[in-house]
Amino acid sequence: MLELKSISYAVHEDGNELGILNNISLTIDDHKLVVFTGPNGGGKTTLAKVIMGLVKPTSGQILWNGQDITDLSITERARLGISYGFQQPPRFKGLTVRNLLTLASGDEKLSKDKCCQYLTKVGLCANDYLDREVDVSLSGGEVKRIEIASILARNSQLMIFDEPEAGIDLWSFARLTETFEQIHENGTATMIIISHQERIISLADEVIVVGDGSIRHRGAAADILPQILADTLGTCPVLTKGGAAQ
Repeated sequence: MLELKSISYAVHEDGNELGILNNISLTIDDHKLVVFTGPNGGGKTTLAKVIMGLVKPTSGQILWNGQDITDLSITERARLGISYGFQQPPRFKGLTVRNLLTLASGDEKLSKDKCCQYLTKVGLCANDYLDREVDVSLSGGEVKRIEIASILARNSQLMIFDEPEAGIDLWSFARLTETFEQIHENGTATMIIISHQERIISLADEVIVVGDGSIRHRGAAADILPQILADTLGTCPVLTKGGAAQ
């Protein structure tokens, strides 16, 4: 179980304090698929980075399976089974896709068949990619899919994906949504996905709408998605004062 207790994060700019996250508290049960959505700049990615340890909260507490991880490093959190997929993944000159998957899995003898399974789930052919370096020769979409495959290879208990659909073609996106569904059905991991995509939002057990650094609404996808789709040009009803989470 993941618990966030009164999480706030602020930065100082030109002598002024700017609040990015404002007193956020939430609990995510094991094996749930939760989608963070909301307007750009609302705090979704910062909240996810706080969970992974990429950003240290100004105040508040983070508990993972009852353990306080607020002050743990990224590496320590990874060892506890938490993984993070960046919106713009890093590249590694000199490191092949096979190397990356082997390191991620922790299995020095990771078979080609296993590698193929992970890559197939994100829409890539192992024969075309295993011996390629994860460098500038790959497109942004290819690197994104390879990173997601590495998270699958880690078999983490908590998987965080920041806009996994970004830069990915429609066919590969369909494979990804199938993979998310399979992980969820297998009950092997808790997933937090930051997304604006209707298809991904519809998979969620719960949708959390983040705006202006606060949780503005949360509930089942069937309840929240129609409200979001009803007003894509004006003010989304789940972001108004009347729709704010209590």
